[in-house]
Amino acid sequence: MTVSFLPQIALLFMLIFARLGTMLMLLPALGESNIPPRIRLSLALLLAMLLYPSLAGRYPGAVPGNFGALIVMFASEFVVGLFIGLSVRLIMAGIQIAGTIMAQQSSLAMAMAFDPTQSQQGVLFANFLTLLAVTLIFATNLHYLVIAALNDSFTLFPPGHWMPVGDLAESAVETVAAAFSIGMRISAPFIVFGLVFYFGLGLLNRLMPQMQIFFIAMPANIFLGIGLLMLLLGTLMTWYMSHIEQVLGRFVVR
Repeated sequence: MTVSFLPQIALLFMLIFARLGTMLMLLPALGESNIPPRIRLSLALLLAMLLYPSLAGRYPGAVPGNFGALIVMFASEFVVGLFIGLSVRLIMAGIQIAGTIMAQQSSLAMAMAFDPTQSQQGVLFANFLTLLAVTLIFATNLHYLVIAALNDSFTLFPPGHWMPVGDLAESAVETVAAAFSIGMRISAPFIVFGLVFYFGLGLLNRLMPQMQIFFIAMPANIFLGIGLLMLLLGTLMTWYMSHIEQVLGRFVVR
């Protein structure tokens, strides 16, 4: 006896899993590269199973009659998942840009260490801020907002419809620009500190040419840079968490 509804269930489940899996591989906190891919895919599979009853009705009611139509449906889900995942992933790029600028202004640009979130070398300030941001996402329960964005993406981008190319390009440009803007805003106190510090060194060098400025400047710059980070860390990360909540809120239906 053939159960006729099984192909339809399998197709809808794979379409849901394609979108959720693509987004979950890229989202911050839940999709960090230091989390094994099997764990992330298992989480996507579990979310697809939990959300299937509420999302299955959003898809067309019949299995496509040809292989080409099936490929188009899967490609549409992958594109939506890739767009949302990359858009939210660029949130973390902003804090990495800020950390790199802070390190440069504090004479620590050459102090490199392995960044577990990116699986590559990074400056110490950027690594610390990135790990702190991921920790705060879980500590402030923003990961629930990430899961809500996964679910509400099916409302914002209905299955079976291609995303408008013009709006997609405009949103991509705005997201990249916002990442650089956030990085510059967070690191603005360090940019001002660097300008004042090096201006003072130049003035001191002119007043006392015999003094070895380099041996004084490097330790003082590192000490003051770390002190400034400790002083402003709470304020900067509080503002950054509000920015993450705002960006994730764009993908949540209120």
